[in-house]
Amino acid sequence: MPKVASSEHDTHSSLAADEERVLSIGSDRPIRISSGHRLLHHEGKCSRPHGHNYEIAVTVTGTLREEGWVVDKGTVTDIIEEWDHRFLLERGDPLIDAFEQSGDSDATVVLDHPPTAEVMGIVLENRLRDRLPASVSEVDVEVRETSELRTHPSR
Repeated sequence: MPKVASSEHDTHSSLAADEERVLSIGSDRPIRISSGHRLLHHEGKCSRPHGHNYEIAVTVTGTLREEGWVVDKGTVTDIIEEWDHRFLLERGDPLIDAFEQSGDSDATVVLDHPPTAEVMGIVLENRLRDRLPASVSEVDVEVRETSELRTHPSR
């Protein structure tokens, strides 16, 4: 028969809340978003506006918070979903002005680098680090573009 903790103190101390834990989101069922983009300085067809379905997986490392988790999964997915049904553009792209003139400036996400899957992963890692609690020590993001292209965080 499993041992049942007799007090809240026993339960808390057995959790080792000060040890780092890992939360994996999307490894078995990816977070899915659809976004448009173009690669402004590309010589091929990717220089034309087009879109992709992206599959995103996130690993968050940190200490347990009083709620009993490293971070609320909903907070992570909410941050990523801010890019769902948006157009990702590199700063300086004339399409930014076109979206603004059409009244759809809220439909764009302007990045400082070309909106590739690799850059998306880095930018999302940084956005998550900036907005997640201080108890989070590491964030890794993997972005897949329509199951054809896969990026991995550098380790």
